[in-house]
Amino acid sequence: MRSFTPAFRAELTELMRWRRDVRRFRTDPVPDAVLARCLDSLRLAPSVGLSEPWRVLRIDSPAARAAAAANFAETNADALAGQPGDKAADYARLKLSGMDAAPIQLAIYCDTDPAKGSGLGAASMPQMRQYSVVSGVTMMWLTARAEGLGLGWVSILDPDRLARDLAVPATWDLIGYFCLGWPEDEADTPELKRLGWEARAEALELEVR
Repeated sequence: MRSFTPAFRAELTELMRWRRDVRRFRTDPVPDAVLARCLDSLRLAPSVGLSEPWRVLRIDSPAARAAAAANFAETNADALAGQPGDKAADYARLKLSGMDAAPIQLAIYCDTDPAKGSGLGAASMPQMRQYSVVSGVTMMWLTARAEGLGLGWVSILDPDRLARDLAVPATWDLIGYFCLGWPEDEADTPELKRLGWEARAEALELEVR
């Protein structure tokens, strides 16, 4: 089996520690070759039954971007209205989307009825297909960070509305809308922690049965 040096493992841990969910981007373009490396890493992820159910749309047209931005704005307003008490003011201060500046925007879907895989591993747990796509997103996220790019996962959206706006097949399930580009700044601490929204656990709580 391929082995890796302690120095490589330390660098890998450092890469994961510096991965951030980025919402503040510069508008500088991302070279096609860099984007291709990020997307290639997505397809290296494991997938249930080797079904490769990821479906990636690059959102470039002004109309498609405007529809996604309007979707976010309205869904975010509803989320703000649902925040209790003082939490509403905290929520309103958060920047939760990079759609305003990110040069690359991707809508990533899971095909819930893929032609590949013959259903292997998904009969009793069909959600394994979605998990496979999330694994791919994680691979892409780390690759992007290694390239010096930031990736932001926008989850405050109405997926049914986005599916209609993008005219995707009925079998596609939205995993997320992703903003990719050069970050305005870098930090080894999540922004939500820095702003006092939530604290990160100091250690994993492992339960034994």
